[in-house]
Amino acid sequence: MLHTSTIEISRSALQRNLRFLRNRLGRGTRFCSVVKANAYGHGIEVFVPLAEECGIDRFAVFSAAEAERVAASCTRPSELMIMGAITDDELEWAVTRDISFFVFDPARLDAAIAAARRTRKPARIHLELETGMNRTGLEPQELEPLAERIRAHPGEIVVEGVCTHFAGAESIANRMRVLSQFERFQTGLDQLRQAGISPGLRHTACSAATLTFPESVLDMARIGIAQYGFWPSPETRIQYALQRDPEMQHRFIDPLSQVLTWRSRVMSLKRLRPGSFVGYGVTRLVTREHRAAVVPVGYAHGFPRSLSNLGYVLIGGRRAPVMGLVNMTMIIVDVTDCHDVRRGDEVVLIGKQNRHTITVQSFSELTRNVNYEVLARLPADIPRQVVP
Repeated sequence: MLHTSTIEISRSALQRNLRFLRNRLGRGTRFCSVVKANAYGHGIEVFVPLAEECGIDRFAVFSAAEAERVAASCTRPSELMIMGAITDDELEWAVTRDISFFVFDPARLDAAIAAARRTRKPARIHLELETGMNRTGLEPQELEPLAERIRAHPGEIVVEGVCTHFAGAESIANRMRVLSQFERFQTGLDQLRQAGISPGLRHTACSAATLTFPESVLDMARIGIAQYGFWPSPETRIQYALQRDPEMQHRFIDPLSQVLTWRSRVMSLKRLRPGSFVGYGVTRLVTREHRAAVVPVGYAHGFPRSLSNLGYVLIGGRRAPVMGLVNMTMIIVDVTDCHDVRRGDEVVLIGKQNRHTITVQSFSELTRNVNYEVLARLPADIPRQVVP
């Protein structure tokens, strides 16, 4: 093992998640797999071929750089969609390779027309509407002149879809805001139709909206974190459970299975005497004799420093609490209650060991890091491998 930790991607877990999510979407809705941020830490080069093997044929990324990685990883002719950053020069590359992209301001539409002219191929675009996120999106007053410009270039622009993004479908506190956004989206669709633009694929739903706002599921859904087996938030999980069983009379069976497991090994062991401090500074005083294990993973590897004296790992089928500050490349954990721990023993940082489980959500419960952040911060150089 040339690296201090490895990440495993479970084929069976992904298959279960996709089966559940496809049933949730229904037959009339296309599934678009969001693989931005290195496939939410799962690794684009490993995850994309596996997803294709499981029947996925459409991927969404944030940038042209990510699209290039996905294109190089595809094993079949899958559809690619860029939702964010792409320069005017990169537009030519996208148009040449039939990669669609979001248009969220008039300047990008002009750049798309220019790229189509230079490549002599039509630019496939998705019109992103501003509905209340106030991040990117076309304002209502921009739609009519934009539609006129599109109609003037029928051989250079193909409107493949119209979309928006909800501002916080993960939280019940945002319910009225999300519903208001959906209404504004419908109004924008009407504006475009009246201006002579067919919307193509209508898509607004992300993972959270798919699970808690079924009315927002239209022609396509952009599914990110849920396909990897993680709930967008604890509220989303509760809302879904209440939809299934309003009286909560039955035990909730989680339909999502965590795809990712993160493992390392015990690097060193030592005895700690009462009255001594552990690691940097004086954040952890030893009050009785302890046995400690050093694990070669730290915040440089994506283990949050905010888990200092809070987090835990699994060793020998038991929980081993983090002692002292999380270092850049190491953590010290208490294995006093973990019997017969030896150097080289497996350490589970995220995943299952015997009857215990560490989820990414458990990280966010102990810190202010949401599970999206923990996953996205897993370094790309940690080896990923597919397991059954």
